[in-house]
Amino acid sequence: MDWKIITKNILYKGFLSIEEYQLTHELYAGGQTSLISRQLMERGHAVAVLLFDPVENNLLLIEQFRIGAKDDVDSPWLVELVAGMIEQDEDAAQVAIREVREEAGVEVKNLRELFTYYSSPGGCSERVTLFYGEVDSLSAGGFHGLDSEQEDIKVIVMDYDEAISQMASGRINSATPILGLQWLQLNHAALVV
Repeated sequence: MDWKIITKNILYKGFLSIEEYQLTHELYAGGQTSLISRQLMERGHAVAVLLFDPVENNLLLIEQFRIGAKDDVDSPWLVELVAGMIEQDEDAAQVAIREVREEAGVEVKNLRELFTYYSSPGGCSERVTLFYGEVDSLSAGGFHGLDSEQEDIKVIVMDYDEAISQMASGRINSATPILGLQWLQLNHAALVV
């Protein structure tokens, strides 16, 4: 299938940018669309890290304020995985290691890439690479993040069963931790010591 961008305009540039495209693409039934207008939030690409302690059967999660959840009936403070943006020419695995140190204050072992996915491709360019890594949860805790990025992150050590329960009840309600926890459910038996 063929597609073509006719025009691109930057509508806003800041923490993220909003771009407007005029485009056409082939139709499944044959022929071409008329001119389509779409706005795209250009966010960049990210990593997230599912942190698990296979000895203690604990997850290391974080909690922080998220503006996108400002209207959430429970709270805009979401329980999430450690995550961060990939800057130009950075390696995703190195970003994952850095973000674990910055946001959780621990060292990660046995880091491995699980998969990459688009977070919301209907209007956002962001692609997330999800990693699995092992940590010592007994040494984890506290508050972390970079002042320069105005981060205020609380580390949460949570038992595996409690994390799955919170996901099932909707308390953990952000896509990335849900994907990570579902992966962990499928692979849990092979990971615990």
